[in-house]
Amino acid sequence: MPVNLSLPAASAVSGVQLSTCAAGIKANGQEDMVLFTLPEGSVSAGVFTQNTFCAAPVTVAKEHLNAQQGRVRALLVNSGNANAGTGQQGITTAAGHCQALAQTLNVGTDQVLPFSTGVIGEQLPDAIMKNALPTLAAGLDSSITAWEAAARGIMTTDTVPKLTSKTITINGQSVTVTGMSKGAGMIEPNMATMLAYVFTDATVSQQDLHTALTIAVDGSFNSITVDSDTSTNDACMLCATCMGPALSADDAGWSEFQMAVNEVLLLLAQAIVRDAEGATKFITVDVLGGASTQDCKAVGYGIANSPLVKTAMFASDANVGRLLMAIGKVGIDQLDPYQVTVHVNDLPVFEHGLLHSDYTEEKGSAVMQSSDITVRVHLGMGSNSCAVYTSDLSHDYVTINAEYRT
Repeated sequence: MPVNLSLPAASAVSGVQLSTCAAGIKANGQEDMVLFTLPEGSVSAGVFTQNTFCAAPVTVAKEHLNAQQGRVRALLVNSGNANAGTGQQGITTAAGHCQALAQTLNVGTDQVLPFSTGVIGEQLPDAIMKNALPTLAAGLDSSITAWEAAARGIMTTDTVPKLTSKTITINGQSVTVTGMSKGAGMIEPNMATMLAYVFTDATVSQQDLHTALTIAVDGSFNSITVDSDTSTNDACMLCATCMGPALSADDAGWSEFQMAVNEVLLLLAQAIVRDAEGATKFITVDVLGGASTQDCKAVGYGIANSPLVKTAMFASDANVGRLLMAIGKVGIDQLDPYQVTVHVNDLPVFEHGLLHSDYTEEKGSAVMQSSDITVRVHLGMGSNSCAVYTSDLSHDYVTINAEYRT
């Protein structure tokens, strides 16, 4: 079960319609295809995986998004099959689904973006998916029930759907930001997460929307890790239906909009970590006092991705040495161990090159029992900082991934 996962309730975004069905891609008969449609005049921005072996739908989605300069009308998502490592046939299949759906919806082929998640190396069941498109189109709905079904339909090894909203008031007008994400393993996005779809009713330009997405991703999906593995299919979309108040990056209210987008993406990113495969702990690594943000992130990920740190967290083992090892292995230039301080939650554990004078094994073990743990490292080198979010490494993580295809 997820670690202390509680998300604010979601609200529908004006203009977005959704449909979900069980096409038969997943052997267990669960929902596995989702369609989002956007009204004419909408704009979308996206960021995608940097994995060299990017999936076929990523290639097609990027091409279509660029060709339309963000004027997208539909997002087609399937779960249960990643359509990655499938060569030219995979690209042909993804493009064919876009063409077939475009004809059904009476929109341009390159106004449809495809997305896939699931097992890598298997061709998509082309006929099964094409046969499901009329059903999806006929089932389009704008209700919150449809949003909830879509959040379930994009899941693979997730144990719960991840859906939330933030509504703000700018110049007396309401603006809603609603998003959903999926992902529980193969998570160190290096751009986004497994899959995330965020929508707003604000009227914004594609350029400003992309800027807002990039900023929000950096502090959210680009700051999480479960197992240090960047998926072939990572994608994060921010879509504006342009049915609400007009906003510009030059407006006084833009900062409020940016903060709302930041908050929704951070909640969704943290939800992925809280629902990480086999997780029993949610761990925040705060790194302060860095000479650069890059140094801070290097230390943050050094701790968050260390199997020895993660297994100690799972065992509630107050092994301070593993934290020190993870900080030191990164190779930060001119890092002075005597200037570094380390806290676990509010407990000081290391300073001046030694265990803190008030630290005891009993105190360390007690604080490590928490299901939410914050490791705070001060490097003593400057004023930069960052936060990285991760989970522990349990027996169940190994079992889930050892048996993923069996």
